[in-house]
Amino acid sequence: MKLFCAAAAVAILAATPTSAEDALLNETVAFTGQIFHLDSGVPGLVIAAVRDGEYAVFGFGEVRKGSGREPDGDTQIGVGSISKTFTGLALAHTVAAGNAALTDPAGPHVGIVEALPEREGREIRLIDLVTHSSGLPRELVPVAGVARYSDESFAANLAGDPLLFPPQTGILYSNIGFDVLAMALSGLSGIPYSDLLQETVLGPIGLEATGFPRPRGDNVMTGYDWNGVEMDPGEPIPNRFGASSLHTTANDMVKYLQWNLDRFGQDGAEARVLSHAAWLMRDGLVPVSGMDESGHMDAMGLGWVIMMPDGDRPLVIQKAGGTDGVFSYIAFAPSHGVGVFIAINQFDFSAATAMARVANRLIATLAPR
Repeated sequence: MKLFCAAAAVAILAATPTSAEDALLNETVAFTGQIFHLDSGVPGLVIAAVRDGEYAVFGFGEVRKGSGREPDGDTQIGVGSISKTFTGLALAHTVAAGNAALTDPAGPHVGIVEALPEREGREIRLIDLVTHSSGLPRELVPVAGVARYSDESFAANLAGDPLLFPPQTGILYSNIGFDVLAMALSGLSGIPYSDLLQETVLGPIGLEATGFPRPRGDNVMTGYDWNGVEMDPGEPIPNRFGASSLHTTANDMVKYLQWNLDRFGQDGAEARVLSHAAWLMRDGLVPVSGMDESGHMDAMGLGWVIMMPDGDRPLVIQKAGGTDGVFSYIAFAPSHGVGVFIAINQFDFSAATAMARVANRLIATLAPR
C-alpha cells in the first residue's frame, strides 16, 4: 500500500496535485481501499477521494498479474461509460456557448443518417440522448457484411423504427444514444468530437493524462474477464467515443472531481450547472431500465445519475463504467465538497456493484448529512 498524494486547492483547476496532510482522510480512504481489495479478490484496485480540496490516492495489488507493480495515481485506466459524463459536459459547454439548445432535435446534426427515427410524433432531441430517454436500444445489433461501429453499422441500426418507446417517455440505458450524441456535437461544432472534447473539457480542466488513444507501457491497468483471462481493449474506434473509450488516471480524476465540486468557481460555471442539474425525474417514466446497478437513480443530469439523500448519505451525483475487464466508479456530493473515484481490473459484476456501494458509503462517512 502506498500513499501517492494528498491535497490540492480547488481553485487551481488545472494544477498538478501537490502534497499536503489530512491524516483522517488518508486513514479512511486507505482502510476502505485495503479492505475492499482483500474482500473482492480483484488483481488490482486504485481509489481516490477528495474532501474540501484535500485528496488522497491509494493503490493495492497489481496493474497486471505477475507484474509486481502496484497501481498509483498515474496508472492509465480505461473508464468505459464514465466517458458519458464528459460527453454530457461537452454538450453543456455547447449549450452554454449559445451554439445549441438542449431541446434542439439531434437528427439534423448527426450526419450519418438523413434523419433519426421518431415515434408517435416525438423526435429525438439532444436532451433525450444525454438522459437515456431517446428510446434507442442499448447496443448496436450486428449487420451482415458491415463492420460493427462503422458509419454503415450505425445507419442500418437507426433505419426504420428501432425505438423501444416514444422519446421523452421512459429511460433505457443506451450506448447508441451517447455515440449518436457525440456525432451530433461534432456536426454542431464542425470539428471531430475528440477535438471538441479537448477544447471544451480536457484542456480547460487540465486533464493532460486523459484521452482516447490506447495507452502503452508498464503502468496500464490490465483488465481480466470473469475467468481471469486477460482482455485486449484493441485500438480506439471514433464512433464509440461518445459512450466509452476514454482512458485516464486517478490523478486526473482528482482534478475532474475538484472541478465538479467547485460550486462557486467562475471558470465553466454555466456548463457545470447545466451538467449537474436534474433534467429528467424518474417519477412517471415507463420504462426505467439499466440505471440502478450502482445505486437507485432518482433523476438524470447530463450523463450523470443523480441519487437523492438516503439515511446519512447526502445527495450524490455518480456514474459507473465497465470496459475490457476494468470497472470504475466516480461519485460526488456537490453540496459537501466530497468525491470518490475507484477502479478494479476484474470483470466481476458482483464486485463492481459492491465497489459502488463501498464508494457511496465512503462519501457518507466523509460527508454525513
